[in-house]
Amino acid sequence: MKWRSNRRSTNVDDRRGASSGRSSGGGLNPMLIGLLLKLVTSKKGLIIVAIVAGVMYFTGNNPLNFLTGNTNNQIQNTTYKGSAKENELAAFSNRVLRSTEDVWNKIIPNYKEPTLVLFTGSVTSACGGASSATGPFYCPGDDKLYIDLSFFEEMARKLNAPGDFAQAYVIAHEVGHHIQNLTGMNRKVQSMRGKISQTEYNKLSVMLELQADFYAGVWAHHAKNMELILDSGDLKEALNAAHAIGDDRLQKQSTGRVVPDSFTHGTSAQRMRWFKKGFETGDVNQGDTFNARSL
Repeated sequence: MKWRSNRRSTNVDDRRGASSGRSSGGGLNPMLIGLLLKLVTSKKGLIIVAIVAGVMYFTGNNPLNFLTGNTNNQIQNTTYKGSAKENELAAFSNRVLRSTEDVWNKIIPNYKEPTLVLFTGSVTSACGGASSATGPFYCPGDDKLYIDLSFFEEMARKLNAPGDFAQAYVIAHEVGHHIQNLTGMNRKVQSMRGKISQTEYNKLSVMLELQADFYAGVWAHHAKNMELILDSGDLKEALNAAHAIGDDRLQKQSTGRVVPDSFTHGTSAQRMRWFKKGFETGDVNQGDTFNARSL
């Protein structure tokens, strides 16, 4: 996959090495406010404040964010030093996210871009706390994708799904859930929880996941045509990843048996089929898994 020359996204919140309670934004910083109040009471202090605000403005920062602790969309953890491999994965994920932004901005008018949160070990989101064992996930409560980069190593080592395009598929799949949040599909499915049996709800969950796979395929279709980022063999990597994380394969691997009524993400064959359909058509209108004659 040709990704190194791609532009970077500004919607990455790098929390690697930070505690799970860290927040990317918040209320007013009382210590800073106290300091500023002292400064503005003198003529010399006003000059200092004006200089600081001017520097922040011309470097692309909102001076108000200095008070709130909110550094806009991109938040970088400057104290954490990851390994060379991990830092490369962070740079890769950033550029893949930018590619999804380019594609979906073209397809969806006034597209609201999600934020990618990189974390280590555990993280707190609007959907609650989660550990790296949860795997990558999307939280509709804050429009953010959460990924512990160690998952990509797990994909290669435990799931036998290596390759950079396989990793890109994972990110694009979570962006697919963001698309569903924008269309209201997430809310429709969530609203059925408790109103139908668990087996029936699991079927809706499968349809939701397969549609996210389809959207990942749509991204790959347009990214291939717009940016020429795909190498030979990339499609095979993505299909292999879709196969590796099918419910039937994972259940067979972990328990030795398969229980279809408990499926929540779809079989390997289904996940491959819907990703491939999105990749081949590039047409978002062909991804209605909820009304498809067969999955």
